[in-house]
Amino acid sequence: MSEHDVKVSQLERELRFFPVPVSNPKRLTTGELAFFNEQGYLSGFRVFNQEEVNLNRLKSDALLERFIKEGKGSYAIDRYQDRFATIYDLATAPSILDIVEDIIGPNIICWATHYFCKMPGDDMGVSWHQDCSYWALTPSKTVTVWLAIDNADRENGCMRVIPGSHLQGHLSFRESDAGERNVLTQTIPGAEAFGRPVDIELKAGEISLHSDLLVHGSLPNRSKRRRCGLTLRYCPPDVHAYWDWNKVSIIARGTDPTGHWANVRRPEEQ
Repeated sequence: MSEHDVKVSQLERELRFFPVPVSNPKRLTTGELAFFNEQGYLSGFRVFNQEEVNLNRLKSDALLERFIKEGKGSYAIDRYQDRFATIYDLATAPSILDIVEDIIGPNIICWATHYFCKMPGDDMGVSWHQDCSYWALTPSKTVTVWLAIDNADRENGCMRVIPGSHLQGHLSFRESDAGERNVLTQTIPGAEAFGRPVDIELKAGEISLHSDLLVHGSLPNRSKRRRCGLTLRYCPPDVHAYWDWNKVSIIARGTDPTGHWANVRRPEEQ
């Protein structure tokens, strides 16, 4: 395993699924919350209109162009919510938080963000994994929002999930080999034994949400179209972060009674 993965695995963490209460949601239905509890994900919620989609893409393109010109690549914009207003504004968008609140509760921490931008013909994919395996956090209560900057479908390598796999607990994994062309570093062997994969196809301006224990990944982008998405990681304040991972967090809604999480200001730089 990579040095990072070894260090994370040695931390004291509570890794199990915490069901969401299904009473009195504001934006979601009780049926949708029950589906999240049973399947580990939700998808297809429109949070931005076409004008907003165009603006989000324009601003995201500017960031991506900057990083690519600097030689950092299209996957390098990881945890920059404290440095770029474009990311901060998306992480605090009320239309997204209204949905997240029904799963996490009224106090919402955004502790990380990450653009996953597959360029046309990109031969890299994301092997089957659970997010919580990578994270120096406990307990495992993070919900990831996947915001489609571009249309994401089977042809250009949309995210795939294995429904219900979040109920299997923390699964064993191995270090990915070079032949996998994995954007990340971990692979859960034989993951499809836990269920049939479902493609999460989204139109630009739509989101999906998934538990940090849900097994998911994506195939390479064999198309001539880009597939760009922004992941937004949200948790309730009772989650504890090791290694100062709390230092670039945003109290996106509500308060932090624990005092553990930072609340960075909106950056001036776009």
